[in-house]
Amino acid sequence: MNALYDSEKTLGTAESCTGGRIAEAIISVPGSSNYFKGGIISYGNEVKERLLHVSHELIEAKTAVCEEVAVQMVKGACLTLNCDYAISVTGIAGPGGGTPETPVGTIWIGYGSKEDVRSFKLTEDFGRDTNLAIATNKALKLFLDYYKEQNPPTEESEK
Repeated sequence: MNALYDSEKTLGTAESCTGGRIAEAIISVPGSSNYFKGGIISYGNEVKERLLHVSHELIEAKTAVCEEVAVQMVKGACLTLNCDYAISVTGIAGPGGGTPETPVGTIWIGYGSKEDVRSFKLTEDFGRDTNLAIATNKALKLFLDYYKEQNPPTEESEK
């Protein structure tokens, strides 16, 4: 996360199944207070709707575990936390709760800004703890790759 340290850009999180693990990983890095605004643990749908502005109709139609919810969570986190970028996660970590359409291990990751949100779907079930660790690490890697793509180093920043 050192890429954000001197950038004057800010980051927030909106986490459902990871329950704050991404925020914990971010704040474990010294200096993260320079860029990390905070996180919202939206484990319940009501929190997704009220704090992250996820559409109730969307959740009713597609459930909370879908790409569109992950995207709305990023946009909502950027709005609520007043940050430039956000990372979101919504999924079914297990061991129960899966359906034939959305089995355990289905986890959607969203990342980006209000204007440009990307998403990624995890689909393998390795057990709850491993699923959560994979989702946390993958979300951070996806965001860092995205951030570097959006903010390539300049000659000045490489000095």
